Amino acid sequence: MAALSLSAALGSCVLNNGITGTWKSPSASFSTGKIHKTKPESNTQIVTRKHILGDSVTNALQSYRLSKICASKTSIELKEQLSTRRAQIDDLKKVTSYLFRTKSGALVKVKVEKKREKSSIMVYVSSLELSGGDDRSRLVMVWGVYRCDSSCFLPLDFENSCQDSQTHTTETPFVKSSHSQLMLGLEFDGKESPFYLSFHLKLTSGKDPVGLEMLTHKDTSFCVPVGFTAGHPLPLGLSSGPNDDSWNFAFFSRNSSGVVLCLYDESTSDKPALELDLDPYVNRTGDVWHASVENAWDFVRYGYRCKENEEVEIEAEQVVLDPYAIVIAKSVSQKFLGSLSKNPSFDWGEDVSPNIPLEKLIVYRLNVKNFTQHKSSKLPTNVAGTFSGVAEKVNHLKTLGTNAVLLEPIFSFSEQKGPYFPFHFFSPMDMYGNGPSNGLESAVNSVKEMVKKLHSQGIEVLLEVVFTHTAGSGALRGIDDSCYYYKGRDSDLDSKSYLNCNFPVVQQLILESLRYWVTEFHVDGFCFINASSLLRGVHGELLSRPPLVEAISFDPLLAGTKLIADCWDPHDMMMPKEVKFPHWKRWAELNSRYCRNVRNFVRGRGVLSDLATRICGSGDVFTDGRGPAFSFNYISRNSGLSLVDLVSFSGPELASELSWNCGEEGATNKSAVLQRRLKQIRNFLFIQYISLGVPVLNMGDECGISTKGSPLLKSRKPFDWNMLPSAFGAQITQFISFMTSVRARRSDVFQRRNFLKPANIVWYANDQTTPNWEDPASKFLALEIKAETEEETTASLVDPTEPKNNDLFIGFNASDHPETVILPSLPDGSKWRRLVDTALPFPGFFSVEGKTVVAEEEMQQLVVYEMKPYSCTLFETIDSTA
Repeated sequence: MAALSLSAALGSCVLNNGITGTWKSPSASFSTGKIHKTKPESNTQIVTRKHILGDSVTNALQSYRLSKICASKTSIELKEQLSTRRAQIDDLKKVTSYLFRTKSGALVKVKVEKKREKSSIMVYVSSLELSGGDDRSRLVMVWGVYRCDSSCFLPLDFENSCQDSQTHTTETPFVKSSHSQLMLGLEFDGKESPFYLSFHLKLTSGKDPVGLEMLTHKDTSFCVPVGFTAGHPLPLGLSSGPNDDSWNFAFFSRNSSGVVLCLYDESTSDKPALELDLDPYVNRTGDVWHASVENAWDFVRYGYRCKENEEVEIEAEQVVLDPYAIVIAKSVSQKFLGSLSKNPSFDWGEDVSPNIPLEKLIVYRLNVKNFTQHKSSKLPTNVAGTFSGVAEKVNHLKTLGTNAVLLEPIFSFSEQKGPYFPFHFFSPMDMYGNGPSNGLESAVNSVKEMVKKLHSQGIEVLLEVVFTHTAGSGALRGIDDSCYYYKGRDSDLDSKSYLNCNFPVVQQLILESLRYWVTEFHVDGFCFINASSLLRGVHGELLSRPPLVEAISFDPLLAGTKLIADCWDPHDMMMPKEVKFPHWKRWAELNSRYCRNVRNFVRGRGVLSDLATRICGSGDVFTDGRGPAFSFNYISRNSGLSLVDLVSFSGPELASELSWNCGEEGATNKSAVLQRRLKQIRNFLFIQYISLGVPVLNMGDECGISTKGSPLLKSRKPFDWNMLPSAFGAQITQFISFMTSVRARRSDVFQRRNFLKPANIVWYANDQTTPNWEDPASKFLALEIKAETEEETTASLVDPTEPKNNDLFIGFNASDHPETVILPSLPDGSKWRRLVDTALPFPGFFSVEGKTVVAEEEMQQLVVYEMKPYSCTLFETIDSTA
């Protein structure tokens, strides 16, 4: 938007674009020098330049000095004087100056003063000489006022100047001040603001009565805001003034030809109550448009309308949501707008993050809505499916041994496409709130209550976040597509609304969002979905050192948070692509290799070397300055097959899932198939919890929730709490709880920051020979883990208070026949005890509360143990003399 010259403003003019009837046409009086002209009925006084700059300051200071020595003054008089002085000083603070330059070098200074219920404007012109010797030479200001359209002036009730009834412009002459400076003054009723005063200068003489038009050095009209100020370009978004007396709006748009600030009142109309056409000379700094408006107005929501640019396709007339809006609200048409309010206050009390070391995490991934929405949760209807519902089920999380929850995306998202397609990065999804109307304010408080309660139970809160793409509409579209999105550079990226993450303004938006969720909501970490797209440069190229990932790694406000990269892309629903993710020793990763290799082994395929690598912490991925704790190990996730479906479905269309139906597709009544499936589920969980790294359990896997073989995300069903007390739910839940206790008790082995030393690991085939690592026909693997000495344990930074003087023996049999394994010999006084055999019936397949299970056969000091088909075992040494 440019403030146009009057020649561009000729023609008829109408009130436009949502200016309601309550906005009266401005009336004005004007001043030229020391003689003040006003309308006959007006008792308005014009404040001259001397009064603005000199008298009030001098008088205030002198009065203050006298008040300290004048003992005859009464306390009441002093209070009255102090009150008057404060009012005078407050008035001075409301003076805003604007300085312009013409092409000829003349300087034009405009001062706007908000004085109680009036707006006073003084215009000074210096470095301009009128034509010498010509008494008819004079400088005239041709001016008008507008709000929403710079080419269309509002009609004025102004009697003492020459007015043009067609263009609604007024001509007012300048006079010389005592300092030989050209000046004039105007005054408007404060109730008629905000608006813009737009003008140009005209120099007339006897020889040229038409006059010479003078514009700014940019060939635009002079333009100043009245009733509001230019504001500041930072911080972006909505911020309050120093005394909470104003709102500052700052909005990035590089390629828009103009930006209109749209303000809404509490009426039921979906049209703005006021639109301010931001002037590029006054209200733009760089690529940021900004303005400051007093919060005394009855506006409750706001948005922006970006004007078209020939080089960039921007939808005209579309009111867009501020990307930085902290609180958002729905309009009458259900369109989201920024809310002119602050976040509701919240008492965090003594809330402190559990700050659990990475290697000790036990993660439970859940969807907020599906976790408690089912009526079996027995929660009130306004709590079921909300953040408060998650907090109500904290006992279930504790039963599983969970100390961290990973929430599927909770940013405001498209209800049509689902949580992985957000349209805003600073607000929680409104339907997850538990207020009367599930509004945004309710959602904000519900998130905080949930985090506070989980923290009090020693459970951290991690968020899945999506910063690589947005919903197709209602997000950043229409602001500046060529900056925010990959547009016209890569057809594949363009079709998926991919964000240009490493473009400076998008990078800043993402960083501010992360900081906000840490400081405002106390979250403990983030899992970045489609993380491989964070590595793309501004032209779609892959970067070895992406600025955004590096900035997140070293941001001080994010220093204490967990950072996890998940390369899964919600658009294609396939297994994540493998990429070498730059980490700066800060980033952990959702280990897709772990998922594939474990699935392959359990179904009887793959090679032993892959399984061994995953169990020991994926050294092929995390030996580059990190460690096994940076590997987040999962078997199933919210997309793809659930755990029970991995052993129940394996049709051709599910080839990428690496599943096996255990002999029959889908539901069955065959006992042998059902027992095999149950063993395979135990095997998956067993391998997951004895592997070095962080186990991630997916919601519903503990009780056998199924999607009937559908790998689609939309096929996921709400958690059925009636399945927990079932025979399957009871034994799997108890098994998971047991395995988490084993991990905690043997943290020296299973919860390590560093990899196990090769000297402490011995690998075996079933006959105690070296395994055939790369032979696909080999389906048995065993390993002995020798306890570290006290010196080794201290050096590896493992908690020295944990018991760690027992060796472990772990066996895996993925074949369809039994395998006889010889356990390593032990010194006198030591024996093996069996903790887990997934082939045994419940409850005997794992030891409860440390009960010893004696080996079945002993001959010549060697323990021989038969492992059933599709089974896993865990043994631990004990002191038999104790």
